[in-house]
Order: sequence, then C-alpha cells, then structure tokens
Amino acid sequence: MKINHNIGPSGINPYKRQMSTPDAAANAANKKADKVEISSTAKEMQQLSHLSVQRQQKVEELKLQVENGMYKINPKETAKGILAFYQKKD
Repeated sequence: MKINHNIGPSGINPYKRQMSTPDAAANAANKKADKVEISSTAKEMQQLSHLSVQRQQKVEELKLQVENGMYKINPKETAKGILAFYQKKD
C-alpha cells in the first residue's frame, strides 16, 4: 500500500527553485555597474608626481656634473635668483 501526502514542504520541488535563482542573480548583476571617478585633486597629484620625476632627473644630471668637475656656476645669475627670491617674500 502506497500513501502519498502532500502535507508541508515535501510537495515543493527544491531543484526548480534553485534553477530560477541564477537567472535572478545574473539580471541583478547586469542592472548595477561600478563607476570610478578620479577627482581633480588626484589628477593634479598625478601630474605633480610626473614633475618630481623630471626634477629628480635634473638633480641626477647636476650631481654628475659636480662630481666630474663640469658644473660651472654663473655668479650673476645666482645673485639675481637670490635677490628675486627674497623680494617675493617681503
């Protein structure tokens, strides 16, 4: 004798419920998209780092010239630079 009772959750097919879940997850993923924005401050910082690389290269060139005895100082230009620096500070 075989008795079938559909009382409680035994009448629900759990595999059918799982099959519909990936479709819902895929649709939810397609609706939302990540977005990245770089602020103007961050862009300026990127440019400043590029300038610091150029400055470092210039410093290395000057170091080599000093070490090799090839660096020549122009006293008039140096005096003009010092004077211009202190006139701006006042």
